[in-house]
Amino acid sequence: MRFGVLGPVTAWDAAGDAIALKGPRHRAVLARLIVARRRVVPVDLLVADLWDDPPAGAVSAVRTFVAALRRALEPERPPRTPPRLLVTEGPGYALRPAPDAVDAWRFEQTVSASLPSADAPARLTEALGWWRGPAYADFADEPWARAERSRLTELRLHAVERLASARLALGLAAEAIPDLDAHVADHPWREDAWRLLALALYRTGRQGDALAVLRRARTHLVEELGVDPGPALRRLETDILRHAPHLAPDGAAQVWAQTAAVYDRTVTSGARARLESTVGLLRSLAMSGGAGLEAARRQRTATVAAAEELGDDELTARVIGAYDVPAIWTRSDDPDQAARIVAAAERALTSTTHEATRARLLATIALEMRGTRSPRGPRAAREAETLARRLNDPRLLAFALNGVWMQTFHRAGLAPERDAIGAELIDLSARHDLASYEILGHLIRLQARSALADFVGADEHAAAADRLAAHHERPLVGVFTRWYAALRLSTSGAPPAEVRAAYQSAATFLDGAGMPGLEHGLLPLVLLCLELPVPDHPDWGPYEPWARPLVLLAEDRRPEASAALRNVPPPPRDLLYEALWCLTARAAIALGDRDVMRRAHTALAPARAELAGAASGLFSMGPVARHLTALTAHAAS
Repeated sequence: MRFGVLGPVTAWDAAGDAIALKGPRHRAVLARLIVARRRVVPVDLLVADLWDDPPAGAVSAVRTFVAALRRALEPERPPRTPPRLLVTEGPGYALRPAPDAVDAWRFEQTVSASLPSADAPARLTEALGWWRGPAYADFADEPWARAERSRLTELRLHAVERLASARLALGLAAEAIPDLDAHVADHPWREDAWRLLALALYRTGRQGDALAVLRRARTHLVEELGVDPGPALRRLETDILRHAPHLAPDGAAQVWAQTAAVYDRTVTSGARARLESTVGLLRSLAMSGGAGLEAARRQRTATVAAAEELGDDELTARVIGAYDVPAIWTRSDDPDQAARIVAAAERALTSTTHEATRARLLATIALEMRGTRSPRGPRAAREAETLARRLNDPRLLAFALNGVWMQTFHRAGLAPERDAIGAELIDLSARHDLASYEILGHLIRLQARSALADFVGADEHAAAADRLAAHHERPLVGVFTRWYAALRLSTSGAPPAEVRAAYQSAATFLDGAGMPGLEHGLLPLVLLCLELPVPDHPDWGPYEPWARPLVLLAEDRRPEASAALRNVPPPPRDLLYEALWCLTARAAIALGDRDVMRRAHTALAPARAELAGAASGLFSMGPVARHLTALTAHAAS
């Protein structure tokens, strides 16, 4: 099932045939859910968006539209089975297509991932060809579509300019000129388009034309918009006049493109070497963050599957184990994919005796089984560490220690143990030039020192991580240090409104970071933990069971809250273990449930010397000891 919004809103089945979506309001519901990007849209908001003056039966009408859409989108679904695509969740509905099933989403991923490479122009040209007209063309006047239409329109203009940049970087200046000429004619206020056109002309030996373009740009900006050209245009004119050396094509990009082309010609498409080379590229792509991380995650599974299809067990083992990307968040971004990787690694273990390869497979299992309760994860971590130490391989040991760290969440109060792992990673990585693992070590220590209320130490590790990230181009690090900055603000006595604003700002850096395991439900959870106002109809994500009792209590639905509390499962073994137990403890105290109070006290007691939630490096619920004192007092009353 595919959806199109880059033009009139439509849907296509697996054969590529358009699906009949009935009337305009049916398409409006579908479009509104696509705008929400897999998030729940409450029924009352759908009603408000569909009608200026909703009729008496508006809610029923929305349900009718949804039912008709479900029949159209999932015609093969057996009766009385739950829908998998257009789902009911909480107060409303959500559309949950695959990440590449919506043309606008694919377009955004392609544009974000288009680094200067031999195939970047082809991929961007293909992506621009997906546009069938203005985005959400049949809903141009709807307020709910306005922001998304503007964003996609801007992204399309950016893609045209990025295509030109990619061509220039690869020495294809002549190919860039025609599209840029049309682009500046249609959008003459875009200074970067003028800059790229002038640069393309200069690189094809047309210095006079380049300068003429810059004069046209200045005339238009001054006479039509009343503004002077920006510094980039002014600097380019000066550089063209003095033939500045840096105006020559980007040597690094050209070397990359030429090397890739030689590789394509030299290494046959079915060669096993291609799979191992692919894993190396995926490692680099994953650490670029955003769409790169998402693409690396998808392609990793495909690469492992391709290796298994070749029937070469040793190759499969190397392909799985070579993806040694450091991991800092303890909830999997894609549990289904993690399970497939673990299964493939276990199969590979049965057929390889090479100790280094076995250690990498075991470390992979330990990492991919994070947050689970299976004893296999900790056992694999210990075996990987033992092998790595015996082999005296620093990079392998760093990878194994990452797995060991991931498996140190089986109970509360283990911040000192994790701090020691972080310290070893920093020392090992600094001695052997393992920058990515050195950053990981600082982030681990940032979390551990926060849990131990040593914010001076945590500040030092945050600063060190940021310095290394800037030097080695690791953009995802900033996501964690920005959340840590919000944590520090929350512990400084700042006004609640300021703290809430800081967390809302930090949350914006998660959007598009490529880490759904971190992003999904985190902001409302943190606001609830800090007893700050939570947005209406929040998506609690995986944290809904622990939030539900307190949410029901706030709605004065005490019997339902008590039932929800009794059904709360033990928290996952991850960085939020203590925080979720403290939420449970808060609900148990409010509801007078002594049994849950006793269980919460037992679980939290080993962390008496730590700050609740601060092990995440994202927020703090105050001393665990304070929560334990409250539990003791209320359990005895």
